[in-house]
Amino acid sequence: MSMDVKQHWKNVLISAETTVLSAIKKIDVEALRVLLVVDDMQRLLGVITDGDIRRYLLKQTSLDSTVELVMNKNPTTASLAESQDQLLMKMHSLGILHLPIVDETRRVIGLETLDSLFTKKTRDNWVVLMAGGLGTRLRPLTDTCPKPLLKIGSKPVLEIVLENFIAHGFHNFYIAINYKGHLIQDYFEDGTRFGVKINYLREQDRLGTAGALSLLPEKPQLPVFVMNADLMTKINFQQLLNFHHEHQAAATLCVREYKHVIPFGVVHISKDNYQLLDIKEKPEHNLFVNAGIYVLNPEVLQYVSKNVYLDMPDLLTQLIRCKQTVATFPIHEYWLDIGRLEDLQQAHHDYNEIFA
Repeated sequence: MSMDVKQHWKNVLISAETTVLSAIKKIDVEALRVLLVVDDMQRLLGVITDGDIRRYLLKQTSLDSTVELVMNKNPTTASLAESQDQLLMKMHSLGILHLPIVDETRRVIGLETLDSLFTKKTRDNWVVLMAGGLGTRLRPLTDTCPKPLLKIGSKPVLEIVLENFIAHGFHNFYIAINYKGHLIQDYFEDGTRFGVKINYLREQDRLGTAGALSLLPEKPQLPVFVMNADLMTKINFQQLLNFHHEHQAAATLCVREYKHVIPFGVVHISKDNYQLLDIKEKPEHNLFVNAGIYVLNPEVLQYVSKNVYLDMPDLLTQLIRCKQTVATFPIHEYWLDIGRLEDLQQAHHDYNEIFA
């Protein structure tokens, strides 16, 4: 929610005994154009919009009546677990401008408005996009074009990544480049045409997914996002940042559930007499895999040596050994790692439906 909504939504809570006249005065004072009718436990009883009041006034009914005659007693609500995209879709499909956020007991814990969801929030956190890989599994396409510039639909995959961050209000970007990096720099330049600032971390030798952070010109003041430049995802970066802060983590690793089916019957054998104990035909294992998206506190960069090759899993392991908290953030949104030709084909198939 926007800061205005976060600060003011409690001001629009009223009781069912409130008169229509008082409700009119209150909705005129508050800028949210909605009132939430609650009981003594702050459980939602109904919603009154500006339109509800205007329709009531057209009936020329008494203004001394209570708001029970005005309110919508079955309003649509949402939970904290729903993403901004889900909230927007719900509002658009139902033609509503406000969504009370309630918990499992129907107690009001927030309010989202269409205006607040469309208000672009500026976030000063740096975003480092790792775009220096060779893309060997995508040859021959990457013989002449670096993988981040391979097009999905009409745009390079790195542009899709960039636009996703921009949509969440981020504007300070660093792109780590090595293989055919000049082509990436020629395309994105300084970020002016995207309305953001882009600087480049030029790896003379490949430094890995964490080593390139040693090339940052100064220590950041806020947690830094680090992401592989060959990913397509609809992750909510603000929810990720909130999760990182809530868990007081030094680093947060995004993980994705991966289902692996062994295409054979798995045999369990006794170790002492080699007897068969069990056979499970084509068992399925659910695992979490590294999704290539990270949030790092500024102090984490002290573990990254200048111009020394270091991959992110090794950095995170080092943090764990140093008793630092490394949180894991499970992704349920769309996510695709474009590492193979079949992944590229899948990305083309998904683009129009999910990103266009």
